[in-house]
Amino acid sequence: MVRTLREVLDSLPADERAAIDRRYEELVNEVESLRELRRISEMSQAQIAETLKISQPAVSKMEKQTDMYLSTLRSYVGAMGGELDVIVRLPNRAPVKVRSLEDMASA
Repeated sequence: MVRTLREVLDSLPADERAAIDRRYEELVNEVESLRELRRISEMSQAQIAETLKISQPAVSKMEKQTDMYLSTLRSYVGAMGGELDVIVRLPNRAPVKVRSLEDMASA
C-alpha cells in the first residue's frame, strides 16, 4: 500500500514532527543567492541599481559574485530596506552578533 507523505508524517511521534517542522522553518528562511533574496523582496535589478546609484549590469555582476566585501553586501541589503547582521558561531558558545567590524579591527 502506498502512503502519502502526510500519512507518514502524521504517524511520527510528536517530538519528531516538531523537529521536522522546526527544520522546515529554518530552510524556508534561508536563501541560496542574492538574486533569490532580491526576488523575495519583490525588487528588480534596475530598482536596486537606482538605489545604489550604479548600473543594472553592475547589480547583475554583484549577484553573480562568490566573494565580496561585507560593505558591498550591506549596501545591497540596505537597498532592499534590509539590515545585514553578522553572527559568529563558535564551538561550545552561544552565537554572537558582531555589531561593528571596526571594533574587531581595533581589538
